Amino acid sequence: MIRVVGIGPSRDDMTIRALNAIDEADVIIGYKGYIKHIDDLVKGKKVVSKGMGQELLRAELAVRESKAGKNVVLISSGDPGVFGMANVLFQLMGKYKHLEVEVIPGISAVNFAASILGAPLHDFAVISLSDLLTPLSEIKCKIKKACEGDFVIAFYNPMSKTRKKPFAEALNILQDEMKPSTPVGLVKGKDGGADVKITSLENLPSEEIDMSTIIIVGNSMSYVEDGRMVTPRGYMVPYSLHPLAIEFYEKYLDGEGADGPNLGCEYYPCHHHPQNCTFCYCPFYPCADPSTGGRWIKEKGVWSCEGCTWIHEDKTVQCIQAKLPSIVENIGDLKKKKKELLKLRRECIRNTEC
Repeated sequence: MIRVVGIGPSRDDMTIRALNAIDEADVIIGYKGYIKHIDDLVKGKKVVSKGMGQELLRAELAVRESKAGKNVVLISSGDPGVFGMANVLFQLMGKYKHLEVEVIPGISAVNFAASILGAPLHDFAVISLSDLLTPLSEIKCKIKKACEGDFVIAFYNPMSKTRKKPFAEALNILQDEMKPSTPVGLVKGKDGGADVKITSLENLPSEEIDMSTIIIVGNSMSYVEDGRMVTPRGYMVPYSLHPLAIEFYEKYLDGEGADGPNLGCEYYPCHHHPQNCTFCYCPFYPCADPSTGGRWIKEKGVWSCEGCTWIHEDKTVQCIQAKLPSIVENIGDLKKKKKELLKLRRECIRNTEC
């Protein structure tokens, strides 16, 4: 039996399954740097430690020991299936008959980094910038497609002392495809913890990035609040319709609303000039999503749209108008169909911000 065991990013993050597998093993095989972190767990066992770059050799040794009737643990950092030893072993398995293999997952570096940054992951892609085994053209293609799909992107192995071009190429693509203000989280592992920084794409400090850094780049809806990086899922916040909002949408549904700048309004411009006043009262209120500039007034528990100008842009209004009439046919639909409205908001953010 070969168990490919993920030991996570640190000793404290190991799972019970991983601990039990190591306890039951006769032979432990792994990169010497990873074995060092669990040396107290492997006393009394046969330990085979090898250097970086000897992944195939480690896998072959695991097969040999298993064929000799031993219970073997093949150690992988993080999760074995995310740029780990499971991929290596399974690539070799076609050479052998009757191999019994179990993969024991661990906490991946991207999950560890995300937990420190806040909640940056929604739909996301994980891409290694190492071009040792992968053509740079393939890496660039993957990054561009991830940007086009508005995925949150996590980068492994971003840059070493001698391998700088893949990161430079990746940064060029990100800057071409994303807003300069897109949040970016950097988590650099170190003994006993991690160095953490949240910045923006335009201020990304390349000089602080190395092979031990995990980079998480947000999507069009990601934001930073109270020192945490967040990519919202779009949950609906309970609320009551304001009487003025009801009055506004009664006129809107009767075709009596403003179209474009309402220069006759005593409050114009309430945000900037020129501004589109078609949705003086936002059909998505309260979105509870700061990515477009809104915020909670914490001492009152009230959602404020004061900082949101997105709803007053012409291209935003055009996107909303294309589908809003099919969703809101009466005042009650502003609450009854709130989930559909919030999905329309996400669609229009992607259409206008990406």
